[in-house]
Amino acid sequence: MLAHMNEVIRAGEEMRKLRAEMIKALVHLGWTQDRIARLTDMTQPAVSKQMAKYKKGDPPPPMDLSLDQPDIPWLEGRLWGLAEEIAEAFDEPAHCAGYVNALTRGKKRFTPQNVDELRRLVEEDLRQRQSELPGSYRAAYDKISRGLDVPTGATIATSASARRALARQLQRAHLQDGH
Repeated sequence: MLAHMNEVIRAGEEMRKLRAEMIKALVHLGWTQDRIARLTDMTQPAVSKQMAKYKKGDPPPPMDLSLDQPDIPWLEGRLWGLAEEIAEAFDEPAHCAGYVNALTRGKKRFTPQNVDELRRLVEEDLRQRQSELPGSYRAAYDKISRGLDVPTGATIATSASARRALARQLQRAHLQDGH
């Protein structure tokens, strides 16, 4: 029981650090508090408090926010966001729903084996529910999959966890907008 509690505490601390990094990057890009609050599922006062911290210090290096980025953490984040959208699209559980839940709660890490398993589950859902899902889901998966199959070796100075989380949110927003 204590080991489980420690794992939950560690996951919470990692998420707080990750959220702070995301807000820091978005503040530097000039995003409004309201827009950041919507993207991060935070309240506007919580975002305001975080923004006040980062307006004082040196700004972080700018982060590219286009979906088409070749680094592995970014592609993993996009896959995660796509899997979440698929898991939430149906009343009955999708194949990838359990895996998505484990990733979100910090029970699973982004290892090559776990990413391959998530890819397999997403592919299964896309194949079985092809007629029920928008074509943009398959197009996003194909692009993500190609990037993961042929890595460019690109590395970015920002932490991998921050890039994954940001790519996840941007991918979800992109799909929700019907792209």
